[in-house]
Amino acid sequence: MNLNEGLLTYIAKSGFENPMTYYLMMLGFALLSFTCAYLLGSVNSAIIISKALYKDDVRKHGSGNPGLTNMLRTFGKGAAGLTLLGDMLKTVLAILICAFFFGFNYVAGISTGDGFCYIAGLFAVIGHVFPIYYKFKGGKGVLATSTMALMLSPVPFLILLAVFVIIVAITKYVSLGSVTVAVLYPVCVSGYFKVAFSTAPRQEPGLCALATIILAILIVWCHRENLKRISDRTERKISFKSKKSNEEK
Repeated sequence: MNLNEGLLTYIAKSGFENPMTYYLMMLGFALLSFTCAYLLGSVNSAIIISKALYKDDVRKHGSGNPGLTNMLRTFGKGAAGLTLLGDMLKTVLAILICAFFFGFNYVAGISTGDGFCYIAGLFAVIGHVFPIYYKFKGGKGVLATSTMALMLSPVPFLILLAVFVIIVAITKYVSLGSVTVAVLYPVCVSGYFKVAFSTAPRQEPGLCALATIILAILIVWCHRENLKRISDRTERKISFKSKKSNEEK
């Protein structure tokens, strides 16, 4: 067995007397992988790191959001770097667990499987936003979504990363950059599918489209207060200096 085909395909090659067995196994693997993705996503690196290393809780500072930006503003670059690694790792593991069952099918700069890995990534982000371990109050899911995009669609990710950097460099609003690329994510992935497979058409998996659209809606919803503050011109701009004594507006 290899990661490209996954355990389900490997088992299916042995044959099933009853096709229903295949679909029941698919359902079981899906439930298991999506549950693991949600539970992994619920692990909040910012909270763990702030408590373990600083004997503090990042939720008591700044915006109160247990995410990368607030860690940077509150504890500095080192804490933000560890948060970055932690949140990336949990998303990677969530997707790899799903890939073990369903395969990765990575060609032409994009994952072209049946979309199960995209749904696993979605559940990891949902876990980050609504973590079961922290009374369903978590971060905004941008880093987890970015990691998912990097793994499953690296070319669209690089395009969106460039857009994000440009917006943040010009406006200094991380939230504006995050919302913009989130909205463009499903559009960019769908467009890249058409370009990458223009000579040999391959339909974009429905689960892929569903996952990216839901993620876009979720991230915009999570940033609704930021968007209001941007409109009111009260949103705090990004700084790469530690400002533990200052509270975010």
